[in-house]
Amino acid sequence: MFKLILLSMLLLSSFLSAGDIKIAVAANVSYAMNDLKKAFSKIHPEIKVKVILGSSGKLTAQIRHGAPYELFMSADMNYPQALYQDKTALKEPVVYAQGEVALFSPKSRDFTQGLSLLRSKEISKIAIANPKTAPYGKAALEALKNARVYKDIKEKFVYAESISQTISYTLVATDIGMIAKSSLYSPQMKRFKKGRHWSEVDPKLYSPIKQGMVILKEGGDNPEVAAFYNFILGEDAQKILKDFGYTLP
Repeated sequence: MFKLILLSMLLLSSFLSAGDIKIAVAANVSYAMNDLKKAFSKIHPEIKVKVILGSSGKLTAQIRHGAPYELFMSADMNYPQALYQDKTALKEPVVYAQGEVALFSPKSRDFTQGLSLLRSKEISKIAIANPKTAPYGKAALEALKNARVYKDIKEKFVYAESISQTISYTLVATDIGMIAKSSLYSPQMKRFKKGRHWSEVDPKLYSPIKQGMVILKEGGDNPEVAAFYNFILGEDAQKILKDFGYTLP
């Protein structure tokens, strides 16, 4: 009798979890994720998508330590490529979008100065994502060095764990921040105006941020994971990503 009850519980647990997929998503994509999930749900209402957000580097570390994520949407190609090389991912990653860095301040500033604006005495603290774990932080640092302003402003940096935390710091704790352009298209950020509160960082100053997606071993036999993977590369999802300021691959 006990065995029958135990078997029934296991079957019920399996049934309840069926249709759920767990994906690790770089923080910069969080602003588009609600729209992406809604669009996916219209096509596959039976599949529930659970999103775990973080910096690409930290999510990669979690995956390597056994986190049960089934698909990884990184902020660049390096992390999913590394997972593929050590056989934690099943096949080579693909580019699903290309991101851009923006300079953002909740206070109106003269953005015509470009990155030279950061030398201003009015700016004492600059939020930037940790370049060791966040690809957007790495790109921001590269841009500052190529613009030859890094040495003059490096003491002003306030490092954040992810690009979403960088935005939080910029809003409440620093004077300006280097963030993902995509975040500025979110409902919470649309009140800030281009040219007054933000501007793009010249993309010639940093390497292209080719964002990579890969199916992990945990999701290799799951057709629902494959469905979400194909959806992200499809026309509907690509339009949403474009609407959030990404360049399409």
